Amino acid sequence: MVIAFAVSWLSWGAAIALGGTETNEAANAPYMLGAFGPLIGALVVRVRRRRRGEPAPGHVVRFRAAHLLRAVLLLVLGSATVLAAALLASRAGGPELSLDVAKDTVEDFGGPAAFLVGMLVSGPLSEEPGWRGTAYPRLRATMGTFRVCLVLGAVWAVWHLPLFFIDGTVQHDLGLATPSGILFVASNIPMAMLVTAAYERAGIVASIATHFAVNMTMILLAVEAPEVQAMIIGIQAVTVTVLLLTHRGRTTGRSVNSPRADRPSPRNH
Repeated sequence: MVIAFAVSWLSWGAAIALGGTETNEAANAPYMLGAFGPLIGALVVRVRRRRRGEPAPGHVVRFRAAHLLRAVLLLVLGSATVLAAALLASRAGGPELSLDVAKDTVEDFGGPAAFLVGMLVSGPLSEEPGWRGTAYPRLRATMGTFRVCLVLGAVWAVWHLPLFFIDGTVQHDLGLATPSGILFVASNIPMAMLVTAAYERAGIVASIATHFAVNMTMILLAVEAPEVQAMIIGIQAVTVTVLLLTHRGRTTGRSVNSPRADRPSPRNH
């Protein structure tokens, strides 16, 4: 956590000092580097433990080829939570959906390929190996899934805060002291639960896929209105409840730092 926050906040602090990405292209480098704080933290933990001859943090769910299909289904589900919320909010008098907005967004990124790569790298790949791949298993050794989700959701919300002060980011456009900004901060908890539920079912690939799907859909639909954000929080909360109640999660009192911690339980994998 210390490494993740230090790398991210120092990098984003530099971006703030440079005036933000909207006014100074030089701010793009530290802004992008900041997104990789959780990944860098995870890599440092693994390298450090390997040099000491200690086992790396265990995985709650090992990767299997069969998980790829589940990851695709969870990707669709993640995107559907946002799309359904946007449609319901629109029917209730909220902002109308527009394909033109999505097209303009993709063009601003430099085309479909650049958009997809950008959405995958900045967020899912730069964060999930740290939050779900490293922090979650270690917390899960002593806490239940729900409590870990709350802890990581709160940590995730605090971790995002500097982005509200970087000109050119989505968070800056929302504003911290606004209904949209407050809902964005609050949405980190159901989002953390959704991504964790995906991880519990199909491992790190599924958490990356779900994180990617939610981010991509929100950017394409330009989700900013508080009524849409509130609807997303509600739908994701219901979705997470169903996923967690219908999944037999592994319960273990074994420390993830022990040599046997990475061995899966046959009845749960």
